[in-house]
Amino acid sequence: MSEAAATPAVAEDEAALATPFVKCLVRLVRAHDSHGSWEGKSNTELLGDFIITREKRRAIPIIGDPDPDVLWRLEMFYTAVGLAIEERSGLIASPMMEMSHEGFGRVLLTAGRLVVLSKTLRDVHRFGFETFWKLAAAGTKLAGDATAAIEAHPEVARA
Repeated sequence: MSEAAATPAVAEDEAALATPFVKCLVRLVRAHDSHGSWEGKSNTELLGDFIITREKRRAIPIIGDPDPDVLWRLEMFYTAVGLAIEERSGLIASPMMEMSHEGFGRVLLTAGRLVVLSKTLRDVHRFGFETFWKLAAAGTKLAGDATAAIEAHPEVARA
């Protein structure tokens, strides 16, 4: 691949890694490194498992049980969404996940008594994003929608 073709993709990745949501996700993942084994890794390497290209996704069977690493990444993603909501609104947004062993389930984020995110999860064993930019966009959108719900119903969220 030529350097000219690789440069826009690298620049796009760097821009995505600079977004507030991805910075939050990186802080969260690094906080779970209790032995320092990720200390020398770049943010791109650290979040590399969140990226599942079309080719990788096609290689994963349609039906399958999620392994613990995938479940951990899923939990980190939605916890980062909750932290992004907290940064924006000042309210703690707690994620709650219910998963079957087959990779189907639900995630809820609540702020006070208000459910700010309710999402059905399926094919969790194939969880990931095609690019860092899509990872950033998905997390930012979920946090933005939840923050809008809090702003629309502040008395319920603060109850």
